[in-house]
Amino acid sequence: MRIAIILTDTLQYIGLQSLLTDYFPPVKIVYFTTFEDLSLSKDENFDYYFTQADIFILNADYFLPRRNKTIILINNSPSSSFLNGINNLSIYATKEIIIEHLQQLFSSEGNNNPGEKSKELSNREIEVLQLIVKGLTNKDIADQLNISLNTVLSHRKNITAKLGIKTVSGLTFYAIMNGLISSDFIG
Repeated sequence: MRIAIILTDTLQYIGLQSLLTDYFPPVKIVYFTTFEDLSLSKDENFDYYFTQADIFILNADYFLPRRNKTIILINNSPSSSFLNGINNLSIYATKEIIIEHLQQLFSSEGNNNPGEKSKELSNREIEVLQLIVKGLTNKDIADQLNISLNTVLSHRKNITAKLGIKTVSGLTFYAIMNGLISSDFIG
């Protein structure tokens, strides 16, 4: 198994490398401190990519086609639903939980479809989500879509319930990961 780790934090890299080589041999790890280093390597033969959310977002065009093979290291608590439906590891999780999540990820290769959840959203909910991510207020969304404020609130409630994501930043990340918006769409 070949893994690319794209992290600016050397300590996170060392810890992740240690876990991967100790518990998932044989593994070949290539470390990049920036995305530019990865792109300069011209090496596309990786089974998995581990990176940070900001690197993912800034290089979404590269990572979106590889989202099934990309794992985002997050700074949220392990119980957070910030990245529901997206491969992620909390840097605050215990060693046992991290190993368990990695085992699940590696054993379910090809079985998960992150885009599946976006199919649960109606076309109108996707429109509302895109406008939320763009930073519009509920009233502005209602005006732009020519619907009532109560309808906007109902759509927001349904989106949150379906995705299990409550924050605008989480919804933004979800929309980018599932190709509902591009990173330049965000105003």
